[in-house]
Amino acid sequence: MRRFLLAAVMFGAASGARAADLPDYFPALRGSEGLSTATRNWDGWYAGGQVGYETSSVDFSQSVVGLTNFIFRNSVLQQPTSQWSLLNKANMQGTGFGAFGGRNWQWDDLVFGFEANYNYMNRLASSSSSSIGPLGIVNPAGSMPPPNHTYTYNTTLTGKAALQIKDVLTLRGRAGWAAGNFLPYVFGGLAVGRMDVSRSVTSNVVLRDDQTVTTTINGTTTTFNLNPVFSPQPQVSLTSSQERTNNFVVGWTGGLGTEYMVWDGLFLRGEWEYIKFVSVMNTSVSMNSLHVGLGYKF
Repeated sequence: MRRFLLAAVMFGAASGARAADLPDYFPALRGSEGLSTATRNWDGWYAGGQVGYETSSVDFSQSVVGLTNFIFRNSVLQQPTSQWSLLNKANMQGTGFGAFGGRNWQWDDLVFGFEANYNYMNRLASSSSSSIGPLGIVNPAGSMPPPNHTYTYNTTLTGKAALQIKDVLTLRGRAGWAAGNFLPYVFGGLAVGRMDVSRSVTSNVVLRDDQTVTTTINGTTTTFNLNPVFSPQPQVSLTSSQERTNNFVVGWTGGLGTEYMVWDGLFLRGEWEYIKFVSVMNTSVSMNSLHVGLGYKF
């Protein structure tokens, strides 16, 4: 009996030792630690630098409307000429460089944060010039020609506009998903651009007065046109221009990107960004950018 009890105790001790070693052979028995993928710690402050490639779309079609409205103010030509699209759309492209810095907060695999991002543009500029007319504006509202008269305002416009984006600052909110060494993210926020903007227009207006005369002789009625009378209109044949240097223009930004933790706190970044600015001097501006950067999380 004693030998049986001694053998049972020794067998139980050996079985306990083997059970203690099982987690080393089967990590799943240790719980979730063996099933999860190691995730980097993205929590904290970070900063870095970047280079970029930018393209911008500029719509100059209404750029001179503010000037023509001023030239033709209090005249019958203001409303019809405000509908003319004198200039064209233009695309520009260039390179740039900048810096970024921000703060992340991490809850498990979710990462939220804010960031300030600055980019300097290398000659991201474009311009447009064109002429239209003479176009005849016949009896515009408010002209009130005498009976049997037709007023035709033969109007010619010649204009040009130019815009250069110098640099852009964006303030973003970010949301990302930590997956191993990767952090894909989306962002959105406020943008402020510094731009040089100029525009000018020259108008030339000649009034044509056509008169119709009707006569009755011996019961026969005859209608005929007199020779038209041409009258230059110097009061609305003017040149107007406007220029703003280092003009700050607000807008909004949105985009997506990903970061890759290379070593310790050092990470690489690649992202796409879209910026839409409010209209400046009747000119619509938007940007698309691709950035590649290198940063460090403290």
